Amino acid sequence: MFDKLEHLEERYDQLTDLLMDPEVIGNSNKLREYSKEQADLQPVVEKYRHYKDINAQIAEAKTMLHEESDADMVDMARDELEELQPQVEPLEKEMKMLLIPKDPNDDKNIIMEIRGAAGGDEAALFAGNLYRMYARFAESKNWKIEVIEAHEADMGGYKEIIFMINGANVYSNFKYENGAHRVQRVPETESGGRIHTSTATVAVLPEAEEVEVEIHDKDVRVDTFTSSGPGGQSVNTTMSAVRLTHVPTGVVVSCQDEKSQIKNKEKAMKVLRARVYEMFQKEAQDEYDENRKSAVGTGDRSERIRTYNYPQNRVTDHRIGLTINKLDQIMEGKLEEFIDALLIEEQTQKLEELGE
Repeated sequence: MFDKLEHLEERYDQLTDLLMDPEVIGNSNKLREYSKEQADLQPVVEKYRHYKDINAQIAEAKTMLHEESDADMVDMARDELEELQPQVEPLEKEMKMLLIPKDPNDDKNIIMEIRGAAGGDEAALFAGNLYRMYARFAESKNWKIEVIEAHEADMGGYKEIIFMINGANVYSNFKYENGAHRVQRVPETESGGRIHTSTATVAVLPEAEEVEVEIHDKDVRVDTFTSSGPGGQSVNTTMSAVRLTHVPTGVVVSCQDEKSQIKNKEKAMKVLRARVYEMFQKEAQDEYDENRKSAVGTGDRSERIRTYNYPQNRVTDHRIGLTINKLDQIMEGKLEEFIDALLIEEQTQKLEELGE
């Protein structure tokens, strides 16, 4: 651990020099990259320097204790040791936590996609419930929500809704929502009072910047069409809706939320870039040893991660075996208990790997 801390401190000092280099100052991409890297390193480097300072003071007090003949000086050294030594172990634990590899996407905005899956109309209604739940949570954090594409179902809810959430550390809060969400409840259309099970899938994509995913214009086919509403009725006679196809990967994105073709294209490009970025990330993750992958991670969208049981007011996260009997509150966006528990589980997993 200390070899790694020493290396990080050296890199921090190197970045300080680089950020004063005229060539770097004149290159906005490099300046942003190095500034972010140094900002990420700062907490652990400051903690390590404080740790070294404490240990230097302890060593000095011990020397004084053994070599000093003056009784008052010996007492002072003993008092210092009593004050300083209890600080060492907590600092080591804090440094270990700070050494846990940080997800580079944690501070990014996200694009979230919710789709009704198994269960027909009830699945679409549940997709609408999930959208409302996430929107409430985002609003409680003062994050901005922007709908990109929405296909409403005839009975209410959404067959599919794609939206963006902008704010500080959005991805770090939502990344555990990837996967299949299952609902158990009596549908409004069910006269016999039988409980039905339906599912909706959630995909959480970190917003990718242009410097992270380079998409060339020649690789993108642009098609335009007229916007339509629920049931397929036309709501716009102008060719404002946009469909983008990334030819090399086959990723297709459409957007018709705005009346302006230019704005729809801008929104669609954000989704396209995020999906291509996710594809590249998944390819890299697949190369990672399966046995060392986090037990929580960001999940696979086909994996059932959570069950919402309405009759018993209960929500269960199957990845960590956590059940909370507050479904009514959770559907109002109070997701903190699940987010905190999943974060702790992931940190514990990574600490174990760090120990290995």
